[in-house]
Amino acid sequence: MDFLLNEEQLILQDSVRQFVNERVKPIASTIDAEHKIPDELIRQMADMGFLGSYLPEKYQGAGLDILSYVIIIEEISKACASTGVLISGHTSLACDPIYRFGTDRQKEKWLPHLATGRKIGCFLLTEPDAGSDAANLSTTYKRDGEYFIINGSKNFITNGAFLGTGIVFASSDRNLRHKGISAFIVDLESPGVVILKNESKMGIRGSYTTAFALDEVRVPVENLLGEEHQGFKISMETLNGGRIGIAAQALGIGEGAFERSLQYAKERKQFGKPIGDLQAIQFKLADMHTRLEQSKMLTYRAAWAKDHLPNYAMESAMCKVSASEAATFVTKEALQIHGGYGFITDYEVERMFRDAKITEIYEGTSEIQRIVISKMLLQSK
Repeated sequence: MDFLLNEEQLILQDSVRQFVNERVKPIASTIDAEHKIPDELIRQMADMGFLGSYLPEKYQGAGLDILSYVIIIEEISKACASTGVLISGHTSLACDPIYRFGTDRQKEKWLPHLATGRKIGCFLLTEPDAGSDAANLSTTYKRDGEYFIINGSKNFITNGAFLGTGIVFASSDRNLRHKGISAFIVDLESPGVVILKNESKMGIRGSYTTAFALDEVRVPVENLLGEEHQGFKISMETLNGGRIGIAAQALGIGEGAFERSLQYAKERKQFGKPIGDLQAIQFKLADMHTRLEQSKMLTYRAAWAKDHLPNYAMESAMCKVSASEAATFVTKEALQIHGGYGFITDYEVERMFRDAKITEIYEGTSEIQRIVISKMLLQSK
């Protein structure tokens, strides 16, 4: 079993690291403070191919593999988790379902705009009463000639405020629960799409997290994604891939905090010597590094599985729960290593500590991941 990156992936990794050092890291604190990722940075990332990394070239994507996509998010998230999740939400949750479930006409119409960043994508599943219980949607739709009409509300929508391309989930009959749900490709500049608010958050402050009202939104019948009432399946399979992106984000956050802690341990002196000479600090670094390496193996394996296996739900759930919990553990230890300095905003580990927690929550909480894993274990022969 080969755990080494190939030459193309190593070149990509070096290229992303250079981009991050030049374009992302210098403004990461500003992104957090101003709650906004600059349009110019998004354009630069689109020019680098980061927004359509694994889409085929015929849709103006970069034609890379899933592991390369993971590397992009991981490296960017070492400096700015908000920027990392913009790419993850856009690619895994908007580009991917259109690419996997869309018709040829839908792919040709929507994917080039997404791959080149002319539109930023998002995934409108979550509602005030439908989080982990995704089948409990209150957003409804009905057929009206050559249109579907959608009414309802959505919240916690990553990338929502860009008003780009949304994958919207709605039910024809709430009594049917998951069997009544369909998926639609929606231009979020359509009449009836109303932003209620953008949330002010503890972490990933540069990432838009938007609440919507959908009031008589008319969607052409041709925008139905997959077959009618196939929406729940589309949402679950999409989230399987999305969890790999969040694992990559969490891995990057943890690695960024670890790298800064290792350097700090070499430079910071107490009792007349670097604190890295103290066994208490050495053990922290050892545990942090071990947790991250475990998560990296699971995340990279899940990326491989998405490219090669028909079902990778187990792999995606394991890497997500492992990497997200490693990120919260590592950033907490990073804060402790930095002492009082870690608690002030001049040191990046404070921001990373705040950013890490959400990775245990969105795209399926750690509890949901354990349900997925245990069910698959108990159902296996």
